Amino acid sequence: MKVSFVQAGLFKLDGGAMFGVVPKRMWNKLNPSDDNNMCTWSMRCLLIETDDRKILVDTGMGSKQDAKFRFHFEPHGDCSLDTSLDQLMLKPEDITDVFLTHLHFDHVGGALSKTEKGELYPTFPNATYHTNEQHYKWAMEPNPRERASFLKENFVELKNLGLLNFIEVKHDTQAFNWLPGIDLQLYYGHTHGMMGLHLEVDGKQLKYIADLMPSSFHVGLPYVMSYDIDPLKSIEEKKAFHHRVLDENALVLFEHDPINSSATLKANEKGRTVLGDIQDIDTFLKA
Repeated sequence: MKVSFVQAGLFKLDGGAMFGVVPKRMWNKLNPSDDNNMCTWSMRCLLIETDDRKILVDTGMGSKQDAKFRFHFEPHGDCSLDTSLDQLMLKPEDITDVFLTHLHFDHVGGALSKTEKGELYPTFPNATYHTNEQHYKWAMEPNPRERASFLKENFVELKNLGLLNFIEVKHDTQAFNWLPGIDLQLYYGHTHGMMGLHLEVDGKQLKYIADLMPSSFHVGLPYVMSYDIDPLKSIEEKKAFHHRVLDENALVLFEHDPINSSATLKANEKGRTVLGDIQDIDTFLKA
């Protein structure tokens, strides 16, 4: 198995929303905001290559949204899914599977594209797209807090075209196997039924857990986004995740960190889990 990052660009979100109850005087040292209190975040997708599959994990926000939407989130940067895949010598047609951790716009927006006439089509024409049924139902009937994050034009057409596969959930709270070397785990604090991946590569563990811990700035337990539907559940899930990472000496892969793509964790002198060594995937696997 080979694992690589695929950068889908940068965007901005309100710093207070991203750091929740943590005071600005603390989080602003980590990710300084602009004059509008907006911080830059990455949309760092993942490519998993096996003998017979090329699995893209998440798709960023895409480029089909209108100018008003783009004004709110300021997508920017030199990278896109296409350019990043091109750097890996791949085309959209080469992707066999698209795994969607959850259906918020910044994770699923690139799954479908639009023609000049406004017609939707799958960005990855030869791929099967994967989610789970409970999360799909949640996204189809969104609560007021999440309604703006679930844009149905990003995912409903996938189901209409017969391209959307519902992964069989074998356990609601524990990890379960999906494919060789790939275990999945569902989380309920950020949104209902978000999926994280536990990957075993060359005997080592990699963790891509989307918005449970979106950046290296969110390692500490109180650092929970205001976007989360159940912050206390997020803390509980993150605490259990900390224990697993430490037990397995794993590398955590950050989807939204604007600077650090991945890092280990460690326990400090007070027994709290904190950021360990900043390492890229190849360095970690070769160590």
